[in-house]
Amino acid sequence: MMDERNLGEQPIKKLLEKHGLKHHDLVAASEVQMTHKMVTRAEKGRRLTDNTKRIVLNALNRAAGADYTMRDLFVY
Repeated sequence: MMDERNLGEQPIKKLLEKHGLKHHDLVAASEVQMTHKMVTRAEKGRRLTDNTKRIVLNALNRAAGADYTMRDLFVY
């Protein structure tokens, strides 16, 4: 039985590579408390709360100087 919490690699992984960003870059760019584990879980497709997804999205947009949406980062 497949674990429903793990949904496979997410588009955020490719976006981080595209912008040359590491997990630490997102943690440093975040305006609220954020952990490296949150970024790792986002990349691997671990099901995240809406709040955690929003934190990751905002940090990526700040670090990359971009204007991505949830649909750009996650496929669930």
